[in-house]
Amino acid sequence: MDIRLSPSLLAWLRSFDAAARHGSFTKAAAELCITQGAVSQQVKQLEGWLRRPLFLRTPRALVPTPEGKWLAVVLRESFDAIESTLAQMRQPAEAATATLSCSPSFAMSWLTPRLGDFFRQHPTIGLRVFGEFHTLDRTRMVRDGVEAAVRFDLGGYRDLSATVFLDEWLIPVASPGFLASHPPITRPEDLQGDWLLHDGSAWDGADTYEEWQHWFAQRGTPSPPWAGGQQFNLSQLALGAALAGQGIAMGRAALVLQDVQAGRLVPLLGPCIPSRAAYSFVTTATPSPVMQLVRDWLLDQAQRFCTERAEVLPTPLQPSSQRQ
Repeated sequence: MDIRLSPSLLAWLRSFDAAARHGSFTKAAAELCITQGAVSQQVKQLEGWLRRPLFLRTPRALVPTPEGKWLAVVLRESFDAIESTLAQMRQPAEAATATLSCSPSFAMSWLTPRLGDFFRQHPTIGLRVFGEFHTLDRTRMVRDGVEAAVRFDLGGYRDLSATVFLDEWLIPVASPGFLASHPPITRPEDLQGDWLLHDGSAWDGADTYEEWQHWFAQRGTPSPPWAGGQQFNLSQLALGAALAGQGIAMGRAALVLQDVQAGRLVPLLGPCIPSRAAYSFVTTATPSPVMQLVRDWLLDQAQRFCTERAEVLPTPLQPSSQRQ
């Protein structure tokens, strides 16, 4: 006997399976999104093709015959196996993606080590981070498809929405090797200009010696001549030189805390000095649901970091403008 699963036979079997599970043509019709009459007719066609009844039709319910029970079990096992296989084979829906432009040094030292926590909390979101430090403006962000950015700067955005999520502390740092090979440094006046390592663009538009100038001013000490000190265009590069024993860098807490904890860098001449700049989460408009998750996660991580920072680094010195 040649029995093939034709489209008609498959439709009859699907209707029978639904009717057998629900014990009702009406409920089966609701599941299959067809009429009750269509389900009843398809089951009758299946019974006619098999030349045997599959249900005893009572006023209150459908009662499968012994043959109907047998077929219902076989169909359910078969449909379950098919559905399970299809679920395993089907490509998952494309994950929601978000593009975040971020200051390179902050991305490398602070953001990237914490991203594992974000992906554990939000496994279906693909967050792409690009290291950039150019000035933000709405036109460029829209053109490049950048929905949000993290910047270390003075803020003051006019056509963008910005949320400050982390302030910054400044403190000079040097390697143990550098300190061992140089005279003791116990006061700001001991610092020599050719020892200092500079991030020449702390943020777009900042003065070449911005952070060291600010630090000396807040300590109430004249700065030494800058000639001789190495200059870099990223804070991370200046810190790399400090780690290599080439001099003393102005450390931002967010970038140096791990190295301080590990003993690779030593903080000098505490207390810390609050920076004039801070880290902001910047968007072109109201963040999308995905970027709202990113922003909330950044705020939570920043709060945790501040607690850890306060346990490791010297308490910040109040700005001179607020001191008596």
